[in-house]
Amino acid sequence: MSMSREIVNIQVGQAGNQVGEAFWRMLLAEHGLDDAGMYKGNDPQQIARAGVYFTQVDSSGPTKYVPRSVQVDLESGVCNRLRSGPLGQLFRPDTYFTSDSGAGNNWAKGYYTEGAELIDGILDIVRRQSEATEALQGFQIIHSLGGGTGAGLGSLLLSKLREEYPDRMLSTFSILPAPNVSETVVEPYNSLLSVHQLVDNCDLTICIDNEALYDIAVRTLKIKSPGYKDLNQLIAKVMCGVSTSLRFPGQLNGDLRKLGMNLVPFPRLHFLMPSFAPFYDPKARTFQRLSVPELTSSLFDKKNLLVASDPRFGRYLTAACIFRGKVSSHEAENSVMQLQRKNSNLFVEWIPDNVSVSLCSVPPVGQPQAAVALANSTCMQELFKRNLDQFALMFKRRAFLHWYTGEGMDVMEFTEAESNTQDLISEYQQYQEATVEEEEADVEGEQ
Repeated sequence: MSMSREIVNIQVGQAGNQVGEAFWRMLLAEHGLDDAGMYKGNDPQQIARAGVYFTQVDSSGPTKYVPRSVQVDLESGVCNRLRSGPLGQLFRPDTYFTSDSGAGNNWAKGYYTEGAELIDGILDIVRRQSEATEALQGFQIIHSLGGGTGAGLGSLLLSKLREEYPDRMLSTFSILPAPNVSETVVEPYNSLLSVHQLVDNCDLTICIDNEALYDIAVRTLKIKSPGYKDLNQLIAKVMCGVSTSLRFPGQLNGDLRKLGMNLVPFPRLHFLMPSFAPFYDPKARTFQRLSVPELTSSLFDKKNLLVASDPRFGRYLTAACIFRGKVSSHEAENSVMQLQRKNSNLFVEWIPDNVSVSLCSVPPVGQPQAAVALANSTCMQELFKRNLDQFALMFKRRAFLHWYTGEGMDVMEFTEAESNTQDLISEYQQYQEATVEEEEADVEGEQ
């Protein structure tokens, strides 16, 4: 196996572990591995760079590929299901970290009381996993922002990793509260407190929400009543797409650091909207043959976004398109350029070439071509505004606050989180309205 730049995966809380399971299943399929991590494929390209997410174990018998992953949860239910499920033989037994207390949807329990007691043990496992790597690229964390463990403990973990590995990339796949589908009543509190942490401690945050996923599943995939399993499948597609150019050879390579470099023009504005194409009804599969321009335009279409915001109400600061399958570089770059030219009002003009393209020759399993896009658009402020409004309504009356202060939290933290999010929204607004002429005038004024 050639030297690869490794990523350590950390899945936190119930949502994190369930999405993580779907992600690992898809990775196994792409690398030709079975559920126990044994290679069953016939194309050496499949495992040439499997080292990005897997550690190779050569004991007695055939080589086993073990995920470089840490499974964390404050209650043991989901992890026990993983252990006893079809992927039970895959993960190393000492990479599970659970307790029985549970965070009970309380951010303060995950961040201060329950989480703080356990964080050292979790960091030990992470340290063990990262010391065994040759060139650690960074960490990816899968968590949701609405609950207690994923949000609270996930945020604590991020700040500790930032302290311990300041020069490594930290990316998160964060499941945000959906606008109309709410899982818990205190979601606005938990998610705003998490955003407050994510703004400062993270390099890339890929935002996902359940409502957009439901829409794709019902409207496009024609699933009548989608369950979380169907939704997690969609998230896994994007997660695999983001890391393809690390795992497979291609004409134009990209990795976490390159993504960060090209997508984040200002350090606080690192919240990205993921999209995937093509999504289609499995029954209509035989009628699908997308041209590259069609793939490109569907990547920037609201229907293919995994987060409920509308790019027409904002402007793209930057975007990255990752094409998979037989796609010529000329065709990909041309179609992206055409798209920018046609919709020039949706892209800020003070970043001239703001869409980067990477190509990978290996398509997802069972598809001839696919594409993933990550976009940094100012319409992300919609999500934060929506969250802030719900937060403000409850916080005004100090509803549910005793649960948080009872765990040793200060009310000041809520106020700080609120003002930090307000600053973030106004930063997005400022760059949405900025034009080239203004900038020139400012520079002349300074001279």
